[in-house]
Amino acid sequence: MAGSAAVAAPGPSAPRRLNVNVGVLGHIDSGKTALARALSTTGSTAAFDRAPQSRARGITLDLGFSCLRTPLPPHLGPGPGELQLTLVDCPGHASLIRTIIGGAQIIDLMMLVIDVTKGMQTQSAECLVIGQIACQKMVVVLNKIDLLPEGKRQAAIEKMMKKMQKTLENSKFQGCPIAAVAAKPGGPEAPETVNPLGVSELIEVLKSQAYLPTRDPTGPFLMAIDHCFSIKGQGTVMTGTVLSGSVSLGDNVEIPALKVTKKVKSMQMFHTPVTYAMQGDRVGVCVTQFDPKLLERGLICTPESLQTIHAAVISLKKIQYFRGALQTKAKFHITVGHETVMGRVMFFSPAPADFSKEPLENAFDFEKEYLYQEEYLSKGSKSSEENKENDQTGEGQLPRQQWALLEFEKPVTCPKFCLVIGSKLDTDIHANTCRLAFHGVLLQGMEDKNYVETFLPKLKVYKLKHKEGQVERVLDDYSVIGRSLFKKETNIQIFVGLQVKLSTGEDGVIEGSFGQSGKFKIRIPNGLKPDTKVFLTVPSKKKSKAGKGDTAKEDESSKVDSTQPVTISLLFKRYVFDTQKKMIQS
Repeated sequence: MAGSAAVAAPGPSAPRRLNVNVGVLGHIDSGKTALARALSTTGSTAAFDRAPQSRARGITLDLGFSCLRTPLPPHLGPGPGELQLTLVDCPGHASLIRTIIGGAQIIDLMMLVIDVTKGMQTQSAECLVIGQIACQKMVVVLNKIDLLPEGKRQAAIEKMMKKMQKTLENSKFQGCPIAAVAAKPGGPEAPETVNPLGVSELIEVLKSQAYLPTRDPTGPFLMAIDHCFSIKGQGTVMTGTVLSGSVSLGDNVEIPALKVTKKVKSMQMFHTPVTYAMQGDRVGVCVTQFDPKLLERGLICTPESLQTIHAAVISLKKIQYFRGALQTKAKFHITVGHETVMGRVMFFSPAPADFSKEPLENAFDFEKEYLYQEEYLSKGSKSSEENKENDQTGEGQLPRQQWALLEFEKPVTCPKFCLVIGSKLDTDIHANTCRLAFHGVLLQGMEDKNYVETFLPKLKVYKLKHKEGQVERVLDDYSVIGRSLFKKETNIQIFVGLQVKLSTGEDGVIEGSFGQSGKFKIRIPNGLKPDTKVFLTVPSKKKSKAGKGDTAKEDESSKVDSTQPVTISLLFKRYVFDTQKKMIQS
């Protein structure tokens, strides 16, 4: 299959070219842009802080792309050929984490850039988390080694390498290569003639880590646009990375954000004209003219292949470094595909009997019943402690899979089964804490804006309700009067026919209200046990001591001894999205 790897073959005589996307991530001011510049040989239109506000502030505000070409290493197949490493320079500024998340979804190999004089910082940790979610391989780059005094340089580098190895011990990047460089000795003001240190060694490391990413040209075309500009007399050019499928000259592509379809007039990959691009390729697509200001970032696709959704069901996992609890009804910044919007969450788990069932990948079963959770269940979470107490889940075990309903504040356009990340981006930027809370996969989007009426009733998420009352007195062998189960104003009629259990073991059925004060009558179909009857009719010790005139006390004492009442338990479940709020007992 020609398209199984990211190999561009422009013509029969041209050498094979393999494209691998390398993300350059790290904390602000760790020298990512300088490193990308030192590595690259060809800059793309979005490279090296071209945006005026980036240059003025000296920080990267958007994804920058450039590329490095080198002969194809032997482990990637027979030559002659060329390895093209497309460098994606992600911004390190904390408030731009949405852009980083957008960038990480198109990355095959990640370079985590660390300022050797500072070590791991807040955003380096967040970049590591994003890498673990979205990336397969990583290289750590210790930058700015020129700032270490020469005599102690090697020792300081070795110390930092050990520290980094320890940090990565429990991550999927355990044992990954670590390189030491100075991308711009002397800092930003140093003359261009100063040669970087360690960069040629780093290129060898990157070549050794490059692999044939799995690429699939089939399915609908989808491309993440990160830059848009017009060329007089030609049209409007959108540059970005193909996320899925492929595109050819003359194809029609849809720009969902603008609700328009345009024809592809020409295409280029790093200034080389091409007629075809597929998943993983970095490409500029020129279409008939439109105002580029309308689309700085976004998605383009095969017409009508994306969904615009108001809510979604996702399968998710909590990010271990996030400190808070994940609570139902809380609001998070939700990154779906390449958009970030505010959304509210509701967590739910399998029914307790299904906690240990094999997780279902890329599908959601609407026939099954699910248990509502006040928060995501994790070790030490309040809900899991309660489950342990109620022993609904065996040994307080945790489910192997959990889900959430996300309700967005404004609709988002995204492909099916895309990556979802929930963050608390409003947390103080300078607080030393991970703001990424959970990640998951979008399983089912809701395109109807009236989804609350049309769609949610199909979602069988239930709450378990447990009410407790007490037996007030015995009526006869087959019935008792109960109290404290309902409030005075409760309409007891809706509970008629529900089963209850007495703490002495008998099963009963609620027959109706008794008087006006919230008391009720329970029928015991199999009759009260003799012991229960004796226990319930024995007057308490207070009776003999009560003075003759003390009728209030006497009244109290003819009831059940309140030190050890017989309790009545009512258990039922109610579906969260059932408009009739029916109570169900299995």
